[in-house]
Amino acid sequence: MPDNARRKERREISRVVLHHGAKFNFERVTFVGNDGKEVSREIVRHPGAVVILPILEVAGGELQVILIRNFRTAVGKELWELPAGTMEPGEDPRTTAGRELIEETGYESATIAELGRFYSSPGMSDELMYAYVAQGLVEVGQHLEADENITVHPTALSEAFAMIERGQIQDAKSVLTLLWAKDKGLIGRRL
Repeated sequence: MPDNARRKERREISRVVLHHGAKFNFERVTFVGNDGKEVSREIVRHPGAVVILPILEVAGGELQVILIRNFRTAVGKELWELPAGTMEPGEDPRTTAGRELIEETGYESATIAELGRFYSSPGMSDELMYAYVAQGLVEVGQHLEADENITVHPTALSEAFAMIERGQIQDAKSVLTLLWAKDKGLIGRRL
């Protein structure tokens, strides 16, 4: 019998909110383990988020991607990233993508096409992230939130991929989205 056929249905005993956060909650979930004993895990309940790959067409030049430099308190340093953000309760992810693109980069897009969806860290959170490619960019000015200190860096696509190879882009959602778009042949083609 295969291992997965032996797995039992997980029976949840309790779920307690330990902390109500501004953007997500921290919970303790208790369930019956495979050995019949109670097991508890702390998890982050997240409303979902988006990551956007903004493609900038430069007259007569190589396509560029809009990268940002963003200070991340959790790791204590600035990271190279694609723009991203948390969905508001009940908000459509495409709406979030358009809002966050303007907020963080100062660009508005003519088209935003979904690339795919993924769980960002399923071992500790239920955050589902939606990846988008944005094209037809027009500069409209950043609208940063009070706690954001983000700088915008239009970067040649070839350099963005070289930055991944050199380990300069360490943000998983950004690496995944860039490689995913390249693999699917979406970079540079109007969507």
